[in-house]
Amino acid sequence: MGIINLTPDSFYDGGKYINPENAIKCAQKMIDQGVDIIDLGACSSRPGSKLISVKQEEKRLFPVLNKLRNLFPEITISIDTFRSKIAENAINYGANIINDIYVEKEQRKMFEVIAKHQIPYIMMHMHGKPYTMQENTFYDNFKNEILNFFKQKINLLMDLKFNKIIIDPGIGFGKNLSQNYQLINMIPDLLKFKYPVLIGASRKSMIQNTLNIDKDQALNGTTIINTMAILKGAKIIRVHDVKEAKEIIQIYKLINTNK
Repeated sequence: MGIINLTPDSFYDGGKYINPENAIKCAQKMIDQGVDIIDLGACSSRPGSKLISVKQEEKRLFPVLNKLRNLFPEITISIDTFRSKIAENAINYGANIINDIYVEKEQRKMFEVIAKHQIPYIMMHMHGKPYTMQENTFYDNFKNEILNFFKQKINLLMDLKFNKIIIDPGIGFGKNLSQNYQLINMIPDLLKFKYPVLIGASRKSMIQNTLNIDKDQALNGTTIINTMAILKGAKIIRVHDVKEAKEIIQIYKLINTNK
C-alpha cells in the first residue's frame, strides 16, 4: 500500500502532493513500481495535528480521487478518512477500501456506510484523539486492551453482516516506543481474529527515536520492521517507499518457494 498524503502537514510528505498534478505523478510512479493499493489521505493524523473541516477534506481529496480513478481504472484505491460522509462519497467516486484511523469518532455512521456498500474496511486502533494521543500512552494492560478493542468492534460489524475487515494495530497512535515494537510481536495474536493485518510503520518516529536519525534517514529501519511484520504474518504494509517494499516481498516469496 503506497501512501499519498494530500495535506500540508503530514509528518513525512506534507506539502508535496497538495497540487493534484503532483499527486497523480506520484501515483503513476507507484504504479510503475508495482504498488497494489494507493492510499489517499486528505486530513493529517500526525500527533498534534489540527482537525480540518469536512469541506476542506473534500476539496483536497475528490479532484485527485476522480482523476486517479479515470486514469487508472484497475488500481485499488483506499481512502484514509474517519468521516462517514467522506467515505460514502469516496465510494461513489470509485474508492475500493476505507481506511479508518479514528474508529470511535463516527463509529455508528461509518459502520452503516461500509455495511451498506460491502467494501473492505481497515479498522485501526488509536488511544485517544489524533491531536492528543501521545499525551497519555498509559494502558492498564496494553495487549489485552488492543485485543479487546478489535474483538468488540468486530462483533459489532458481524451484527451488521459485515466481515470485510482489515486490522491495523495503529503504530504511533497513542503508543510509546516499546509499545510500538510490541505491536509487531502481537501480529500472531491479531491474526487469531482471522482477518488480514496491516502494518504502517513507514519512517515513523519509533525508528527515528531508536536510531537517533531524522525521517529522511529512516528507510533502513522501515525495511527491517516491514520484513519482521511480513515474517510474522502481516498481509499489507503501508509505505512511502513502494520500490523498496516490493523488493522485500519479492525476496520473501523467493525464499519461501525454495525451502
